[in-house]
Amino acid sequence: MLNSLQFLAQESASHVLGNEPIVPFAILLVVILVVPIVSEKLRLPGIVGLLAAGVALGSNGLNVLQTDEPTMELLSDIGLVYLMFVAGLEVDMAQFKRTKNRSLVFGTFTFLVPLIMGTIVGRSFDFGWNASILIGSLFASHTLLAYPIVSRLGAIANESVIVTIGATIFTDIGALLVLAICVAIHAGDFTFWRLLTLVGSLIIYSLVVLFGFDKAGKEFFRRSGDEEGNQFLFVLLAVFLSAVSAQLIGIEKIVGAFLAGLAVNDAVGEGPVKEKVVFVGNVLFIPIFFVDLGLLIDIPAFIKSISTIWLTLAIVSGLIASKFIAALLAKLVYRYKWNEMLTMWSLSMPQVGATLAATLVGYKAGLLTESVLNSVIVLMLVTATLGPVITSKVAVGLAPATTASEPLSDDRADRKNIAEGGRFTVVVPVYNPKTEQYLIEMAAILARQTSGRIIPLAIAKSSVHMNAPQVEVAWQKGLQLINNATQLSQQLGVEAEPLLRLDDRVASGITCASREQNASLIIMGWGKRTGIRSKLLGNLIDSVLWTSHCPVAVTRLLTSPANIKQILVPIENLTPQALQPIQFARLLASANDALVTLLHICDRRSSPSKIAWMNSQLLLMVSKLGLAGQVEIKILPHDNIANGIAQVAKQYDLAVLRSVQKRTTTGVLALSNVNTQLITAITGSVVMLGEPQPVANTVVSVQGHSPTAIV
Repeated sequence: MLNSLQFLAQESASHVLGNEPIVPFAILLVVILVVPIVSEKLRLPGIVGLLAAGVALGSNGLNVLQTDEPTMELLSDIGLVYLMFVAGLEVDMAQFKRTKNRSLVFGTFTFLVPLIMGTIVGRSFDFGWNASILIGSLFASHTLLAYPIVSRLGAIANESVIVTIGATIFTDIGALLVLAICVAIHAGDFTFWRLLTLVGSLIIYSLVVLFGFDKAGKEFFRRSGDEEGNQFLFVLLAVFLSAVSAQLIGIEKIVGAFLAGLAVNDAVGEGPVKEKVVFVGNVLFIPIFFVDLGLLIDIPAFIKSISTIWLTLAIVSGLIASKFIAALLAKLVYRYKWNEMLTMWSLSMPQVGATLAATLVGYKAGLLTESVLNSVIVLMLVTATLGPVITSKVAVGLAPATTASEPLSDDRADRKNIAEGGRFTVVVPVYNPKTEQYLIEMAAILARQTSGRIIPLAIAKSSVHMNAPQVEVAWQKGLQLINNATQLSQQLGVEAEPLLRLDDRVASGITCASREQNASLIIMGWGKRTGIRSKLLGNLIDSVLWTSHCPVAVTRLLTSPANIKQILVPIENLTPQALQPIQFARLLASANDALVTLLHICDRRSSPSKIAWMNSQLLLMVSKLGLAGQVEIKILPHDNIANGIAQVAKQYDLAVLRSVQKRTTTGVLALSNVNTQLITAITGSVVMLGEPQPVANTVVSVQGHSPTAIV
């Protein structure tokens, strides 16, 4: 009897594991949850971890997942479509329009030169003309992996960077069109007239998608107002309708997905709908696509292709050389400086999103061999690492020293740079009585120094599910908080204009009220248990940091701000972004007669002469900014940036950090690795100054590590 029950249990388990489509989905959820976290701990790009997981779970490993399973095929196809859609959605159309002519020229260079080079490589290894041209098209596109680096260095406004970003549109569209034509030719009998018909259909289709969905999207968003759910569904409908329509006219669905991203770009903007759309794709579907790509890797064939390394070397070296030639041509035409040319080269080098997507399509269509697939994966790993590393080195000199028209020699200049125009206004959300006093004191110091005002803000939360007595309780609680804050402001001798408002979401209430009051700064507090390291969604501070129009000072104050006499400001370079924490520290220091120290962490292997050169450069920039004699420079060689800063911070009363946010490999907005280490390593008082969020242009985050990093 017992044996029969065991047999039945085994049969039942075998049936569920072998036939239930939800099993592979559950396995995939475990993989995309655990693997990126482990990869980041090991300082490996998350993509590498997902590919390795696909190899381990595929037919050459545990044989748990199969690429031809219906569930796997569906989810992978959605991930592929989503990957190209996000690529189009995150193109900065405003920047593109400013330099569209030069972007077109550089886009032509960085498309045609790699296309020709890739075709030559293909022909050299006895591939047919169709397959060789397709290999060339793989060279032509690029992924802006290093965009966060130029953003961090304050070089986004440099023309060479904007031109490279704009060129992405031309290279991606061109590469996808070549892919569509090559696959169509490979599919069967193909005549010149069929080619003209395909190209004509493609042009008409592109115009309908780009202009039709753009107009429809703007109209739908205008009529739907704040109905984010319906707007989210409209965007998804646009993606998959474009993908299906592309297949109906005989071209690949990823072409339609990319065009759909460009089409709804303006309508979606940088609001919460875009965040939700990108979040869903990057957290779920795009990682599944990379796992499926790993399932296709045949380890014996991969090792064999490595042993016959000439094709891989030709593809990698051909891509790097062709992108360099394209950037050099742009330099000669527009007389860019060498560091600008090298930045264009390194930005256009990484091959991830469009390249991997097109390679998979070509491989499944039978146009590309397994050796090409393996070589492209090696290409992705090399360029995704090399490109950001080079960018971090050469883009430093692109950042303008300052945008001010005169030296920053006094507190009025600080006030001008922290908030342009209007009276200096500090909004202080008061929602925790335990941190309220120190927040008001900090705001009072800044307001006195700038002849400004304080707005203690309380949000009484209300929703349609609350009855009148519940709303009244929330209102009275908020009233008590702002009354306490107003009394404290009066004791400190600062004008306070308390504000109490009802809102169903606290974060949106804070950001909307701050915008209405033309706030110059928002000061918020966090305790040790507040989830400042948490993910983007569901966290009050994260939401305010992301949506605010003005700087946000997130504070953890262990003593009264009046007692602060020594302030530490970690920096990498004096870029416009790095000025905000310095100006904040100077305003506070002026009131307390405190000392401000600028700390730069360099590589421990830096020679004394290099350290002296860094010190002289920082002193020179400090002098140009009118800060000579008001701040001191400290350079510390150290292997770990966060540990080095935490070590020095023990000697200071306050550390003022710049909040640097990034997309993780799962697509979630989070603090940079250095920030997340610092907020736990520093035991004293901390102010983390967040800036209004720039437009993001990355599709898949592959972390690059350099000897120094900005905080």
